[in-house]
Parts: sequence; structure tokens; C-alpha cells
Amino acid sequence: MGEDIRVVLAEDQGMVLGAFAALLDLQPDITVVATAGTGDEALAAVEQHRPHILLTDIEMPGRTGLEVAAELRRLGDPVRVLIVTTFARSGYLRRAMENGVAGYLLKDAPIAELVTALRRVHAGERVVAPELAVAAWDGTDPLTDRERELLREVTTGASNAELAARLNLAEGTVRNYLSTAMAKLGARNRIEAANTARDRGWL
Repeated sequence: MGEDIRVVLAEDQGMVLGAFAALLDLQPDITVVATAGTGDEALAAVEQHRPHILLTDIEMPGRTGLEVAAELRRLGDPVRVLIVTTFARSGYLRRAMENGVAGYLLKDAPIAELVTALRRVHAGERVVAPELAVAAWDGTDPLTDRERELLREVTTGASNAELAARLNLAEGTVRNYLSTAMAKLGARNRIEAANTARDRGWL
């Protein structure tokens, strides 16, 4: 039998993290070498423990799982990323695939499906939840990086003036970007635009 599959678990909900760790440790060929509650902790754990797989949620404090995957890809780290999330959003899945993620499963999947996915990802395969595979590339994200950045900031409740100061842009430039984003999304205001983009997994 080959070496154990070394896994780092990243999940901000303590109960879910503990359950995943306990269930995976029951497997004879899987070893959880570290756990993390934030994206930055996940990056540090990968650097320290050099696992085969990072099993991560998407929405965590600090960096999201998608941002962690993008950073690991930028660094050229060989760890394979498997995302397990509650969000069945095609936009999230698309961004995950673009960032080299090896697997994308939903949290309501049976634990046996997760274990099988870990083994397949370790073997070099790419695994996507069947219910997401067909819809993966429906509804192309129309936003530019700058529009996405501004809409993400809008969700914090900042005014246009505050956004301009925060991002070193003229207030008129902020208005123009947001107006364009609203038009693309068919939104009546910037809050509606931000909510629509988030609901589609584009933020």
C-alpha cells in the first residue's frame, strides 16, 4: 500500500472542521496533518506541512478558499485543492476551475463521496459534483476585475467617496465603474448590483 494521503483541512466553522477531521482520520489511507480556520492559516499550514491535498471551504475570514487556491497556483505549489462548500454557484465553480482547483463538492454529499474524491484527486483526477458539472459554464461573468472589486467594497456599506479614498480613485471614476456594472447586471442601484453579483458567485 502506498503512502498516506496527507490533508490540510480549512474550515471556519469549528463543529464542521472537527467532524471532517474525525471522519477522515477513520480512513486507513488518509491523515489530517493540520487544520485551519482562515485562508491565511490555510496557506501557512500548506507551507509548513506540505500536504498532498488542501481540503477547503470557500467563505472564510481573510482570504476565501478561491483566493487561497489562486495564491497557491501563483506560488507554483504542487498541493492539489479540493473545495467543499454549501454554495452550488456556477460562478464559484468557474473561478475554482480557472484557479486550478482539482475538485469541487457540496457539503451535503455523503462522507463516502468526499473520501472517494480525495483519493481520486490524489491520483491526479479532477472531481466535480455531478449536479454542478452541467451548469458549470452557464452565465458568463460580465464584470471586469475593477468592477468586481468595487462591488465587493459596496457590500461593506462604504459610500462612493469612501470607495474612492480607499482605492485611490477619483469619485467620478468610481461612479462610472459602478454605473457600468449596474447596467451589465440590470440592477437599479449599486446595492442591488452587488447582491446580484454575489448571488451568482461573481464576487
